[in-house]
Amino acid sequence: MTKDNSALQQRVQSQAGRDEDGLGPHSDIGSRLRALYGAVQDEGVPDDLLDLLERLDSAEQAQKSKTGKHQDGE
Repeated sequence: MTKDNSALQQRVQSQAGRDEDGLGPHSDIGSRLRALYGAVQDEGVPDDLLDLLERLDSAEQAQKSKTGKHQDGE
C-alpha cells in the first residue's frame, strides 16, 4: 500500500508543478489550445480533399479487383 500512496503523491506533485509553471490544463495556454482545437474540429473537410479521397478509393478498388482477377487466372 505504501507504493500506491507514494505513486499517488508523485502524480499529485507532478500535476501541481504543471499548474505552477503555467502549463497545466487550466492555464491560459491550455485554454487557448482547447479553443483552437475546437475551432479546427468544427471546420468542414474541403470539397477538393473529399474528391481526392474518393478518387484514391476508386483507384484502390480498381487495383484490388485487377489484382484479384490476375491471381485467379494463375
